[in-house]
Amino acid sequence: MKIAILGTRGIPNQYGGFEQFAEYLAKGLTQKGHDVFVYSPHNHSYQINKWNDINIIHCYDPEFKIGTAGQFVYDLNCILDSRKRNFDLILQLGYTSSSVWGWLFSSNAIVLSNMDGLEWKRTKYKTLVQQFLKFAEKLAVKYSQYWVADSIGIQDYLKEKYRIDSDYIPYGADLFDNPDDKVLEKYHLEKQHYDLLIARMEPENNIETILEGWLLSATRRKIIVVGNSDNNLGKYLKAKFKNEDIVFAGGIYNIVELNNLRHFCAIYFHGHTVGGTNPSLLEAMAAGSFICAHDNVFNKTILNNDAEYFQSAKDIAVTMDKAFDDNLRKSRIENNREKVRTLYSWNSVINKYEGLMQKLVINRQQLSK
Repeated sequence: MKIAILGTRGIPNQYGGFEQFAEYLAKGLTQKGHDVFVYSPHNHSYQINKWNDINIIHCYDPEFKIGTAGQFVYDLNCILDSRKRNFDLILQLGYTSSSVWGWLFSSNAIVLSNMDGLEWKRTKYKTLVQQFLKFAEKLAVKYSQYWVADSIGIQDYLKEKYRIDSDYIPYGADLFDNPDDKVLEKYHLEKQHYDLLIARMEPENNIETILEGWLLSATRRKIIVVGNSDNNLGKYLKAKFKNEDIVFAGGIYNIVELNNLRHFCAIYFHGHTVGGTNPSLLEAMAAGSFICAHDNVFNKTILNNDAEYFQSAKDIAVTMDKAFDDNLRKSRIENNREKVRTLYSWNSVINKYEGLMQKLVINRQQLSK
């Protein structure tokens, strides 16, 4: 199959979830013999047109000049380019700035959209932007022939809201099996004597609630907050929570360091409330973290009974002050790792995408005969 992947800031991944997903999926599909093309901004730091045998197509992205509006121009340029390449299938990741151009997709290619999370619920967006995102979501449904939901919650939402059937395929993670506590020396940490939070500085990730709960707790450990804190919320949080035991570590992109931080922390806090299967949650499970997650359908669908849950700062404090039995910790950690092994491995995710794509392409070919 000749497959295009649109909707990311390019690979190799230097940004986030969709970019990481595109990297793993493109690599896996290429290794299975498919001809895969991933679209990247013209100013991505990786400028070569091949990466691990994946074709990289660089398209002009004026975001560095004109801000968010540039994303719409970039997506338009990607879609226009895709029209002339005779793809069998186009996988569109997300819809926030691309679905307005959906009518321009080539009719010769199957358009499969990963519908991402409920973007219009993100509190960082003003009312007008939230209304636009609802409209963009409708357009993504309209201009795609098939849809993928990365969580059961999103799949149920699409069925109820739009009466469409989507294929459920989650994100993936690799089990982390080689912990090295020497990594902690770089951050002046000791095993089980710190808590961890990894998230973008956005209101719906509940960073403020988690830190308020940390302050309410009688337990005294460091808490490491990983994520770029140069935006307005990050600056606000750093100003509000000036405490030597609250460490804003900024962005950390070394996966080995991140996995060791996850593995050796006392509690891993996951505050995400919007979206589907969150990659950082799966990575925490794969690394052997003991998890306290926000109480919502997306997180509970993944973790089930193998986590603590919170809705308020008080809940955070209660969790921190609990004396957890070692057997309970080990049981939950191993249960979550088993889920990654059996349900959320990258091999499983790649195989499911390949199977779905092959089915769609074969059906199209049979109908055209």
